[in-house]
Formats: sequence, structure tokens, C-alpha cells
Amino acid sequence: MSRSKSPSFWRDRPVLVTGATGLVGSWLVKRLLDAGAQVVCLVRDWVPGSDLVTSHAIDRTTVVRGELEDLAFLERVLGEYEIDTVMHLAAQTIVPIANANPLSTFESNVRGTWLLMEACRRSPRVKQIVVASSDKAYGDQKKLPYNESTPLQGRNPYDASKSCADLIAQSYAATYKLPVVITRCGNFFGGGDVNWNRLVPGVVRSLLRNERPVIRSDGTCIRDYLYVEDGAAGYLLAAERLAQKPALKGNAFNLSYGEPLTVLEMISRITTVMKSPLKPIVRNEADHEIQAQYLDAGKARKILGWTPQFDLEQGLKKTIAWYRAFFAQER
Repeated sequence: MSRSKSPSFWRDRPVLVTGATGLVGSWLVKRLLDAGAQVVCLVRDWVPGSDLVTSHAIDRTTVVRGELEDLAFLERVLGEYEIDTVMHLAAQTIVPIANANPLSTFESNVRGTWLLMEACRRSPRVKQIVVASSDKAYGDQKKLPYNESTPLQGRNPYDASKSCADLIAQSYAATYKLPVVITRCGNFFGGGDVNWNRLVPGVVRSLLRNERPVIRSDGTCIRDYLYVEDGAAGYLLAAERLAQKPALKGNAFNLSYGEPLTVLEMISRITTVMKSPLKPIVRNEADHEIQAQYLDAGKARKILGWTPQFDLEQGLKKTIAWYRAFFAQER
């Protein structure tokens, strides 16, 4: 697993995490707590089903309620809690919701990012910022895999919002020397994701109920998948390396297993691990889907020293075990 060369780096460090109750945010906060950080969670909506809440890890943090679109609120939080490091994960992350509600997506993903960057610029205590972007920021490209020099050209609302947020972070690094790095990951999966519209939790839930999983697309789209604990470790490592090498500000890093799969291949991996004979129902109803997206993580491996702890099968086994326990407890 990717670890800091300075194990005490996070001890007593005041860290603000936006999007703390989301899938990646929950695992990131727990990892920070285990490392001894003083974690402040920025929460807009209370999510009682979040793993951060149900595991009671949130009880060990300071929770501030508010919105990214409120600059005065952000400045107060950064100043009042003497924040040293910012982990910006908050975003509207569901593509169909972005297509249906583009304005709210642009408000949270784009305006929320520029206001947070501005608040950090005005807060001299902030020393490291990690902005969670996405492979979707690259848009639809003919040359694959994407590397960090691939142009950002999202076209549909969600993709465009990630391109904009990514470029805004780079702009603040270039213009104001803001100490920010960007991470770009593929499709996260892991225990704690209760958004059943996403592929992995939706398929696992169906199979646990002995039902055929339903997919919206035709199943041929190719994607990267990344187990959430490897992503969380990469985010922490990016902040640590930025502290060691301030010249990294403005850099972006892809995080990926380098194992692109079609949707149907990913479902096959899940059914194999779960030993299920059930086949998916293919609706072929999705639109605005990019056919193929996957990443080259060579830069993160070389410069950050990021090495995944888990492979895809190990991540799926841990994920499925989490859902088995989740539904057993629910029953």
C-alpha cells in the first residue's frame, strides 16, 4: 500500500474534507482519523445511510453544516478551525442527474470549486489542497489511455463540470501559486456506496436478492474501475508529496489499475466472485455515454510512488463482503 515516508505527517493536522459523507469521502475520513488527523467534515445534506455515519466514524470528527457556494462560510471554516490541508471531494457525481439538472450540477461542481479555491487563496494557513477530478474531465478522446497531457474537453453537463473544476484548480495554482494538486480517477467502487444507480452496488444488490441485474446501457462501454481504499490512499499521498515538493502544485495525477473493462465484463467479474448464474438484463436506454474511457497512471506511480494495495478481484471481494453484512444487518 502507498504510505507516507513520514508516518507522523497527519498527526494532529487540521484537515477539511468536503464531500465527507460520500463513498470516497467516508473512506478518506476514516483513513485520516486512523492517522491521527483532526478532521473537519463539510456537510450540506445529512446522509444517515452514509458509511461514515453508520460506522460512527463521523462522531470522531467536527461537522460543519453549509454549502460550498457560500464564500463567507468557507472562509470562516478555514480560519476558525485553522485548516492546514483541504481535501475537496464534494460534487454532484451522478451522470443522469447532471443531464436532468445541469444548473445544480454546475453550481456545486464549478461554482463550488472556484469559491473554495478563492477561500483557500485568502487563507494563508492552508498549505496543501487536493481537488478530486475525474476521468470524465477528459471527455471523449480517440487516443487511449488518457494521460495527464490529454486535453480536458468534457461536453455533456457532468463531464463539462469536471473539466471546468479541474481547470479552475490549475488556474489558481498557476496564477496565485495556490498549493493544489488534482487527482483524476475512473469509476470508484467499494463498500458504503448506497447509490443503487451505480453499476457495482446495483448489480451486487440484485444478485444478493437472487434477481437479474438491470443495466441502462448496451453493456459495451469501456471503463476504468478503482477500489475506493486505493483511491483514498492516493489522495492522502498526493497531499504528502505536495508538502515535500511544493513545485508539484498545479499537477494532475491519474489513479488507475490500468485494467479497462466493458460493463458486461465487470458484471461477469462480480457474478464470478459471487458464484451467481444470473445474467444481466440489458436495457440499452442510456444516452450521452462515452464509449471508451481509461487512464494511464504511470505519472502517479513514478512521482507520487502510488502503488495500489488491492487488485480488482480483491477489491470486489471486500466490496461484496461489505454488502452481505449490510443487508444481513438490515434484515
